Amino acid sequence: MKLTSVDKQFCTDKPDVFPAVVVNPDDCASVAESADYIRHHKAVIEQQLARSGAILFRGFPLDSAEAFDEFTASFGYPNFYYKDSLSNAVRINFTERVFTANEAPKEVEIYLHNEMAQTPIYPDKIFFFCLTPADQGGASPILRCDLLLDALAQANPELAAAFEQKGVKYTTTMPGENDPNSGQGRSWKSTLSVETQTEAEEKLARLGYRWQWQQDGSLKATTGKLPAVRTLTDGRKVFFNQLVAAYQGWSGVREHHQDSLCFGDDSEIPKAWLEEIIATAEQYAFDVEWQAGDVAVVDNNLAMHGRRPYGGETKRQVLVALGAATDNIPA
Repeated sequence: MKLTSVDKQFCTDKPDVFPAVVVNPDDCASVAESADYIRHHKAVIEQQLARSGAILFRGFPLDSAEAFDEFTASFGYPNFYYKDSLSNAVRINFTERVFTANEAPKEVEIYLHNEMAQTPIYPDKIFFFCLTPADQGGASPILRCDLLLDALAQANPELAAAFEQKGVKYTTTMPGENDPNSGQGRSWKSTLSVETQTEAEEKLARLGYRWQWQQDGSLKATTGKLPAVRTLTDGRKVFFNQLVAAYQGWSGVREHHQDSLCFGDDSEIPKAWLEEIIATAEQYAFDVEWQAGDVAVVDNNLAMHGRRPYGGETKRQVLVALGAATDNIPA
């Protein structure tokens, strides 16, 4: 499997180049041949993904959600269906395992985050597929979490140590009914896959949450202590969380961050530290400028992702599939 260089890559000419880029070698003329290519190179793909954190596949003949489904299935990861997640973001399914990346308005930025790191269960792998690129903008920034943590630790050792030692808690509010006009409009029934308040409370208790029912029927829930820094099997430490996205993108958090974000021991996270994390993260982000048919596979343990705002008449369509549910509860 041959890698291709692109502008603004990180760790260029190194084994952990970020992102790694694979261009169709021209002998994959169908979806079936593309899937065979993945199966044939599975071992080297796995090795490269573990090093780099993201691989962009470009030029393969993929032009539908069904083709994307078949292509991603060839990697052999266990399915992680969005309906089984604890994310309260609104998504629309195209197939059972393929759904929209985000339903937020095009002028809204989706900030860098590890997928579902604010919940006790998250996907190990994420596939992104560009069905239709935007006319202007709409790139997906991706970020290597080990590079970010190394930079933070060098600039502010106290910050890095505090997040590693204390972890983080997140507080979110799930509406009583599905709200398709909200980026976080998935109801508590849908988010928790339950029908009654009693069932919701039982599930939240099993997962280590605290909760409070609101007068409007919504559910305010706070996680137990979740990691903000993880250690991978190869020994690398990574900044794994939703702090950037929560602080910049969740409603009201920038103004009153202590209501939604705190350390795992319930102490307050300094606002200046959150601002420092955001500024540093942007320095290490690589923007995937989508072309139709592109597929990016991201190791969610090693890389964050987001979405830049976009414009124009064309509706940007980037679809997602998830692989392998993973436990996010510290030992």
